[in-house]
Amino acid sequence: MKKLAFLWASILCVVACHQEKKQQPNFVFIFADDLGYGDLGCYGATDIKTPHIDRIAAQGIRFTDFYSASSVCSPSRAALLTGRYPQRWGLHGVYFPQSFSGMPAEEITIAELLQADGYATGCVGKWHLGHMYDHAPLQQGFDSYFGIPYSNDMASVFYMRDNAMEEYTVDQSQMIKRYTEESVEFIDQHKSRPFYLYVAHNMPHVPIYASDDFLGSSNRGLYGDVIQELDWSVGKIIEKLEAEELLENTVIVFSSDNGPWIVMEDHGGSAGELREGKQFTFDGGMRVPTVAMWSGSIPAGQTYSGVVSQMDWMPTFASMADVALPDDRPIDGIDITEVLISGAPREDDAVIFFGLDGEAQAYRDGDYKIKLPWTANQGSPGRHVVPSHDTLLFNMREDPGEQKNLADQEPLIIQEMIQELESAIDSLGPMVDRQVYQTAPDYSHYTHLRDRHGEGTEYWKKTSKWNN
Repeated sequence: MKKLAFLWASILCVVACHQEKKQQPNFVFIFADDLGYGDLGCYGATDIKTPHIDRIAAQGIRFTDFYSASSVCSPSRAALLTGRYPQRWGLHGVYFPQSFSGMPAEEITIAELLQADGYATGCVGKWHLGHMYDHAPLQQGFDSYFGIPYSNDMASVFYMRDNAMEEYTVDQSQMIKRYTEESVEFIDQHKSRPFYLYVAHNMPHVPIYASDDFLGSSNRGLYGDVIQELDWSVGKIIEKLEAEELLENTVIVFSSDNGPWIVMEDHGGSAGELREGKQFTFDGGMRVPTVAMWSGSIPAGQTYSGVVSQMDWMPTFASMADVALPDDRPIDGIDITEVLISGAPREDDAVIFFGLDGEAQAYRDGDYKIKLPWTANQGSPGRHVVPSHDTLLFNMREDPGEQKNLADQEPLIIQEMIQELESAIDSLGPMVDRQVYQTAPDYSHYTHLRDRHGEGTEYWKKTSKWNN
């Protein structure tokens, strides 16, 4: 009888555990590259139609003050996947085709945590965290990978499949469709178990391409056409989830890695009312459009206006999946499950803005943001000049465009925020000083600049653009 009772107890335990695992949500995270705050319908764009992304906002939550951890690609992606400031291990800028380094194997990604708990994990699209074997997606917790290992404007663009090169020639006009097909196929293959799908589009990072079906479809030229094709891609993924009756148990997030590359003019995006864009720590470079839905769990039609960080998704997904975070390292992100489900405020309302040199350039806590003194940068083909300035203070609720400097009026707030920033940096511990490039960045690798404007053209010689 004791054996029989033990057997029944074991069976009931297995059944209970199985039922508990069935309740673990799926995760689909869709990442655009260099998408601006003013490029989506749900953020005020009228010349670009994004009904599927707008649907996520309408049936879930829209964040008004959502921040990337960096104003450029590689560190922003590292922060998303690890929940940590990438400055902790020395990543401040981007990797290039000649880079031999990448995100260290010692870093633990959300993919690794979920994979260890039985999730199927797939990465489709742009990786940009090191293309050498030790740093590739399959060594960072993903079961499968298809995409371009770095930016689509760099030399030697190619498609990888898992750990091998699959195609040497990439038709970028078909890239969004190709990534969409791969994403839908991943869902189809893993629909019977919990999965985590990370879809990192190369678009609308320049050079931009849309397929024939979308050329001329928007009222903002080729750039708008690309965004509308990205929106179509989001719609196809949602359609697949609905067809497989997975939508109610899937957390869907759409976001961008950083702000728009506005120096690219009509081939770059719009930061809307925000100041500056990619490569700068004004809000145009750091604040990104972000929407999320989880049918039946996240109430529809929410707008959250508190400060949120891209690093928050790692601990949030771990919490939703009931997976323990690593206890051997600090995690900088904060679990925002209650923000999503009940609208409760985030535990903290502060975030540090690091520049491309690894130094803290700005700090926001609640309504106020402080910008530390800045010396005008030298212009380049990829970065316009921002004039020098002394310490700046903005009330971001009243002045999201960062136009009214309150530093002279509020010296006590300045003093308090500088102390807070110093304390926050001290709490991170010693920053790693580590060279992430094989050589210094070389603009000859930016093929779109050569192809579009030509090295000898007047466009390159515009002193007002590059050298003032």
